[in-house]
Amino acid sequence: MDPEYSLQDVVRCHLCETPVPPLHCVICSIHLCKTCVEKHLSDESKEHKIVSFKYRRSTPKCQNHLTRICELYCENCNIPMCALCFSSEEHQTHDVVDILKSLESKTSVLQNDLKELEERVYPNLKEIASNYQEKKTDLDQNSKKLSTSIHKQGEELHREIDIIIEKMISDLNEMHSKYISVLRNQEHEITHTIYEITKSIADLKKLLNSNDDNQILAYKSRNADFRRLPFSLNVSLPSFTPTNINNEYMFQLFGSLSALTIETKSLGYTTESMNIESSSPDRPFIDVPRIIIDIKTDYGHLNKLLGVTCLSDEEIWTCGGDNIVRLYNLHGQLVKSIHTASGNMPYDIALTKCGKLVYTDNDDKTVNIVKNTQIQTVIRLQGWNPLGVCSTSSGDLLVVMDNDKCKQTKVVRYSGTIEKQIVQYNVKGHSFYSYDKNSNIKYIAENRNLDICVSDNKARSVVVVNQAGKLRFTYTGPPSTTTSTKGSFYPVGITIDTHSRMLITDCYNHRIHILDHDGQFLRYIDKCQLRGPWGLCVDNRDSLFVADHITGQVRKIKYNK
Repeated sequence: MDPEYSLQDVVRCHLCETPVPPLHCVICSIHLCKTCVEKHLSDESKEHKIVSFKYRRSTPKCQNHLTRICELYCENCNIPMCALCFSSEEHQTHDVVDILKSLESKTSVLQNDLKELEERVYPNLKEIASNYQEKKTDLDQNSKKLSTSIHKQGEELHREIDIIIEKMISDLNEMHSKYISVLRNQEHEITHTIYEITKSIADLKKLLNSNDDNQILAYKSRNADFRRLPFSLNVSLPSFTPTNINNEYMFQLFGSLSALTIETKSLGYTTESMNIESSSPDRPFIDVPRIIIDIKTDYGHLNKLLGVTCLSDEEIWTCGGDNIVRLYNLHGQLVKSIHTASGNMPYDIALTKCGKLVYTDNDDKTVNIVKNTQIQTVIRLQGWNPLGVCSTSSGDLLVVMDNDKCKQTKVVRYSGTIEKQIVQYNVKGHSFYSYDKNSNIKYIAENRNLDICVSDNKARSVVVVNQAGKLRFTYTGPPSTTTSTKGSFYPVGITIDTHSRMLITDCYNHRIHILDHDGQFLRYIDKCQLRGPWGLCVDNRDSLFVADHITGQVRKIKYNK
């Protein structure tokens, strides 16, 4: 007890002075001990309502019957009421409960809500709010970067337009000068002829008036010469036919700005736990990538290992210089082997969305799918040779192919056996991809923006176009400031990780390039005993699998934290 308070401050029973009474009559407004309750209730001259001491102030007076207290609570009307109110027809069909029980229930709800807000919701929202400044900074930096790129593209476009305008004006001036020269020559000739005719008319009149027989006999007519008028000019004047310029055309010419994607996730939690989900930045790289597992295969010097794709986190399909596609587990044990239907070596392998194996047969000009142990040809080409293949997020197949007769290369999208799209030329009519019969190394992947990414070993580049087939960027190697002493870029295998980063094997330089989704160089992987890395893939955890065609081993590499 606080020493400032005397014993007189202790709450006592109003009838017997017993300290700290546990009960209270809300009608009479007196405190009661248990012993005095019966005595108090014996006074039948008025009503009584005994409640626990803690509820002594919780029972309001009835607004309709001022002499009575509210003992009940109507949950339909959300109002307290007395017994007389309840007896009215208004509340007969409503849910009416004891007001103290309702109060206790509501108090429990309030306490739980307070606890949840203080311990869970508020701290998590504060944490999320603290990340918004970082997100705004990222947004500002990204917008500044894109604005610079857009202005730069605008300047390039203006320069190209200025060149076109200057060329057209020059051609027009040249045509103008040429036509003026012709007109002047014709005008001079006609003026001279008019002068000669005028002089001849005067001479004839003078001769006729002279009566000089000798001169008349000596006269020779020049009319035949005067009848020969100058050649008439049949001129088709130049004209200018402007291209119908509309927004769609201009955006195709200028470039494209990808849409802003905002994914809002709810705060899913229970009263026991709450997990706040929010978008996180790309998983950072570890300082030095390292080999986790070396998987030995049956490929060797003659049948070099070329391709790898993940069936799961525990099994990988491989292909190489023979006619067998092999499935290995991470211990290097052969789980399954599939012989190609034609007996030819497969050029590339991929997996469909449902996990079925697809391979291209360059010599047989087919794309094939393996269902259990049966091989079905889904695409048979005429004149074209299939090279790299990948399965898209929509379930389509993208196949890069070349043609020895027309010496061209293109990418074709297939839905089943139906050809849906061809990607081959840029807006100027030039091919995106090189052709070389002796160096037809090309692989393909789709990134998470639905861009089509093709590695072109002959051109020493990776070409990325958007879903509509418009060029996004071409990567030919890192900036000079990051270039090592090694030679040119020799891209072969290509894959995309879960953060839309592109990984490309640089076979003859024994390293892997990692780019962001806009083609900006991020880093190399070049210290993992790589010897001729060719095909590569990532699993669901972003572990990297690299097919080393010199050693015949598949290396599982960790490069993310």
